[in-house]
Amino acid sequence: MINYLDNNQIRLAGTVVSDKTFSHEVYGEGFYSFDLEVPRLSDTSDIIPVIVSERLLSGFDFYVGQKVVIDGQYRSYNNMVNEKNKLVLTVFVKEIRLQVEEDQNQNSNEIILNGFICKKPIYRTTPFGREIADILLAVNRAYNKSDYIPCIAWGRNARFCQNLEVGQSVKVFGRIQSRQYEKKLEDGSSEIRRAYEVSVSKMELDKAENSQKDENIDKITNNEEQIG
Repeated sequence: MINYLDNNQIRLAGTVVSDKTFSHEVYGEGFYSFDLEVPRLSDTSDIIPVIVSERLLSGFDFYVGQKVVIDGQYRSYNNMVNEKNKLVLTVFVKEIRLQVEEDQNQNSNEIILNGFICKKPIYRTTPFGREIADILLAVNRAYNKSDYIPCIAWGRNARFCQNLEVGQSVKVFGRIQSRQYEKKLEDGSSEIRRAYEVSVSKMELDKAENSQKDENIDKITNNEEQIG
């Protein structure tokens, strides 16, 4: 039996920076969203949207400024905006607890994804010669659903991505990062928006999964030859 929790694991330690607001309800269970500020090693931070069940918040002293540790998964869903589909990314909380002193020495932003390349990676170099690759990873979860997670790789990881093909299975280690950008609107005005992606620190091929895929392709090819 496949354990889909292993495909998508994240731990964040940070500070609550917004009040919780009602997001949606599923089978009578309410879910709330809020923003978590997660520090980087540099003197900056990432602002990451989070969704949590009311069940996990029951008896939890939640307030802006509270320092928490979250374990969960990175999820995506499509949201219709002006008749266009927009990919929305959020952290889905499995567990939430207060930070303790021991957490100060741990990585505050860590994610592990095991998924499939669903678009050919885009490799490029910056004007300063830095190598970058954009990846879109499809990560399976239960009930025949998938999350589509944009990732960005640098340096040798970016070069590694040049040879990846659609359908290959890879394991990605990294962190969630947020960045602001200016969006030009149709009326000529502009607004500041925030984008999210996984910044890759390490990636590797899932040899077992790719071997199974190759075996299936061989079986299909052999069957076609026999039919012909």
